[in-house]
Amino acid sequence: MLIDMHIHPIFYGPICGDEKEVAFRGDTFGVWKQGPMEFDELFAEWDVCGLTQAALLPLDVTTTAGGWVVNNDQVEALCKLHPDKFYGFASVDPHRADALEVLERAFQQQGLQGLKLNPAKQRFDPADERMEPIYALCERENKPIIFHAGLSWEPNAPSRYAHPLAFEEVAIRHPNLRVCLAHFAWPWVREMVMLMIKYPNVYTDTALLYVDSPEEQMMELFTKDMGPMWFERCFPRQVMFGSNGPRFRAFKLKRAMDKVPMREFARENLYWKNALRFLSGGEV
Repeated sequence: MLIDMHIHPIFYGPICGDEKEVAFRGDTFGVWKQGPMEFDELFAEWDVCGLTQAALLPLDVTTTAGGWVVNNDQVEALCKLHPDKFYGFASVDPHRADALEVLERAFQQQGLQGLKLNPAKQRFDPADERMEPIYALCERENKPIIFHAGLSWEPNAPSRYAHPLAFEEVAIRHPNLRVCLAHFAWPWVREMVMLMIKYPNVYTDTALLYVDSPEEQMMELFTKDMGPMWFERCFPRQVMFGSNGPRFRAFKLKRAMDKVPMREFARENLYWKNALRFLSGGEV
C-alpha cells in the first residue's frame, strides 16, 4: 500500500477542457513542459510503484492571482470518478470575504477531507490572528491542513511566508489541529525536525525539490540533512510520502525512498499509515 499525500491534479484530463484555464494553471503553478493526461496513463504510472491512493490538492488564489489552480468543485468531481483512489482536499483564499462559507461548503456538502493552503502564494502570515476562524473551523470539522512550507518554484511566492518557524504559533495555539508543513520545509530541514519533535500534531512529507537525482536527494535528506536514525527514533509517525506531482513523479520518488535504509515499521508508517492517521486523526 502506498499513499501519495501531495498531488496537484492540474493536468488530469477530465478537468482540462478549457485551454485558457489549463494555461493559467501552468503559468500560476510554474509548470510549462507538461500537458493533460488521462486516467489510463496516470494509473499505469501508479502501478509501476504500487501507488494505491493520492490526496488531490487545489489552490484558491483569487485575490493574489485572479483564479484557481484547480478549484474545489473540480476536486470533488475527480473524487466522484474514482472514490477508491482519491482523497480530495479543499482550498480557500484566506483574503476572501466569504472564506468560511467556501470552506464550510467544501467540508459539509462536497465531502472534501482537508484544507490546502500556500502562505507564500496566497500571501498571508500563518500566525496572523485573521487566520484563527479558519483554523477553528478545521478543528470543529476534524479536518487536517496541508500547508506549503519551504522553497516554492511557483512565481510570485516569497519564501518568508513559508519558513517553518512561521508556523510554530499555529502549533502552539492549536495542539489538536493536524498540520502538515509540506516538502520537509526544504531547505530548512532541521527547523522542520525541531517542530516535529516539539509538536506531535505537526507532520511533513517527502515532496521536496530534488536538485540532484531523486535517489541522491532522498539519501541526503534522511541520512545527512538529519541524522540517519532521527526519523525512526524521534518522529516515526509524522512523515508522509508525497511526490509533488505533476512537478515530480511518484514512481521516481518511491524508487528513491526504497533505497533509503529504515526498518519496516518506519517504512510502513511513511508509505501509508501516517497518511491515514493524518487524514482521520485516529489510530491505524
